[in-house]
Amino acid sequence: MIYAIDIDGTICEEVGAVIGRPPYKDRIEKINKLYDEGHTIIYITARGLKSGRGESHYRPITESQLRLWGCKYHELAFKSHDADVFVDDKAVNVEEFFEKS
Repeated sequence: MIYAIDIDGTICEEVGAVIGRPPYKDRIEKINKLYDEGHTIIYITARGLKSGRGESHYRPITESQLRLWGCKYHELAFKSHDADVFVDDKAVNVEEFFEKS
């Protein structure tokens, strides 16, 4: 399966500045397990959409955060993506998703 997973509010807190947001390590572990099982993981984000700074500003910051947090993934998209499952704090109840075993 292909999983498109939002970043802010889903795998890290959505508080304050983008740099320094604390990750949800338990959620990242669950996603990494999906990756290890052979699923495709695509992180999606709208970072830069409101500010107008865009992908060129936020891509290096976001890639660095994903490395620091130990995230395994196939792609980082700064737009919507074609996927089988979307996990997003604004569309799916993320608490329910990560509580399922």
